[in-house]
Amino acid sequence: MKKKQKILLIIDSVVNLVLGILLLLFPFGIAALLGVPESHINFYPTILGAVIFGIGIALLIEAYGAQRGMRGLGLGGAIAINMCGATALVGWLVVSPLGIPMRGYIILWTIAIIVLLIGLVELLTKSWKNE
Repeated sequence: MKKKQKILLIIDSVVNLVLGILLLLFPFGIAALLGVPESHINFYPTILGAVIFGIGIALLIEAYGAQRGMRGLGLGGAIAINMCGATALVGWLVVSPLGIPMRGYIILWTIAIIVLLIGLVELLTKSWKNE
């Protein structure tokens, strides 16, 4: 694996692990602390957090598992996930009034921009290609 691919996988995995942890902590008041939209049903944010955390682990397996014959989530899949997730978040932020404090908008826009940028860098560097 090329060095730039490994670096992108690690950065992408860290972002996913952090977002996953935040969503897993959703039932413990993290949404109110961050100022993002709260849900009265914690099931869906927690399940989403577990899925995103799992994506982060899969990216780390891809970055470090090759020596052991293990495969995880490749950069092509990560690009698709990043672009879909960030686009949906931007859609919510642009179209729907969420009724959240300014810190919530700042955090959500920051997340959307970071995830979009990671996806764009992965896409533009063609790091998903095996050359």
